[in-house]
Amino acid sequence: MQIFFSVGEPSGDLHGANLIQALKNRHPDWEFVGYGGPKMKSAGCHLHADLTQLAVMWLAQALWNIRKFLDLLGRADRYFQQQRPDMVILIDYPGFNWWIARKAKAAGIPVVYYGTPQLWAWAGWRVSKMRRFVDHALCKLPFEQKWFKDRGCHATFVGHPYFDELRSRTLDRTFVDQQAALPGPLVTILPGSRTQEIGLNLPEFLKTAQLIQQEVPKARFAIAVFKQQQLEMVNNIVQQSGQEAEVHVARTAELIHSARCCLACSGSVSLELLYHTKPSAILYQISRLGYTVQKVLRKVRYITLVNLLTADDPFADRSAGIYDPADPRDQHVLMPEYLTCKDRTADLAKHLVHWLTDAEQYKRREQELVALKDQVAQGGASQRAADYISHLVQPANTDASGTVAAPQTDAA
Repeated sequence: MQIFFSVGEPSGDLHGANLIQALKNRHPDWEFVGYGGPKMKSAGCHLHADLTQLAVMWLAQALWNIRKFLDLLGRADRYFQQQRPDMVILIDYPGFNWWIARKAKAAGIPVVYYGTPQLWAWAGWRVSKMRRFVDHALCKLPFEQKWFKDRGCHATFVGHPYFDELRSRTLDRTFVDQQAALPGPLVTILPGSRTQEIGLNLPEFLKTAQLIQQEVPKARFAIAVFKQQQLEMVNNIVQQSGQEAEVHVARTAELIHSARCCLACSGSVSLELLYHTKPSAILYQISRLGYTVQKVLRKVRYITLVNLLTADDPFADRSAGIYDPADPRDQHVLMPEYLTCKDRTADLAKHLVHWLTDAEQYKRREQELVALKDQVAQGGASQRAADYISHLVQPANTDASGTVAAPQTDAA
């Protein structure tokens, strides 16, 4: 049994590695190949290319790398025709993975999408591609299963795989103890995993830090850098800002754990903040053009997964809104968020100052995060997905027409 993976995001590399390990535990003789990243390689996947090196944002960046993408697509197509893997598993990265799915289906290879793209948030018309090219959609969020099923897709909720990774991590206690011994409350800054995100968000976070320090002089700041290649850029931005801040590479978990509260770029890191129950404010700084485009395309009010999870109906309000603490629609929000092309540093600072100076308000928010964590962060997605995939390849589950019956999961 050979499974071909196509994974292009650093977070997807993590989820792919955990899924591979879960499958290997069940099927030691299975072979895993394809596109992924270093974590999948360490888990036993034979990488044809490290696709995570091409994790890009926006159309212009994709066009700049179009020749590389076309080459990788051609290589995959030839592999499907010549080697015919038994299954293709896609994780996130829809721009490229739709084309991989198309080539796999043309070759008659079953396609599973593990961690479906957030089409419900911004690109609902693309659900037709899910219907045509994907046999089984394994959903990360509870409300996704119904959304995809209502649109004719074969969808199953298995849970968010990020919680599996978070539950398996071991903190560096020496580093944590060192942080605890330093004077003053720590504010951890998480500017994003992509270089573009850092360039847009970190300057705003450092301006926010300056405003916070005016109100809370003893506060100190630390920046979590995703990879070593970004360190020089981060140090240059810090130096230009004039704001003091520690800079650490590959210490995200320890810095979140050590923090009193956090400033973060929108993304899956919000789930890590939830896991550590850290009061946090979220920023996603974009250009004016990008803001105008997303305002037209976005179909949900929130960009932060934690806030979507607390909404009674994530799709009830389809306005492309901005969080407003005075708006009745936003009273459930646990992580104030700002998707913006404007300066919202004063708003961000206000939230952090409250959590740094008002013990009662801080405790209330922490307890709300604990309650949500108890509901959604129990883990098991990788195991459920591995069980589902194992069931798919059992001959007894294939009917006379060749259609594979979907197993039942207990995640919902």
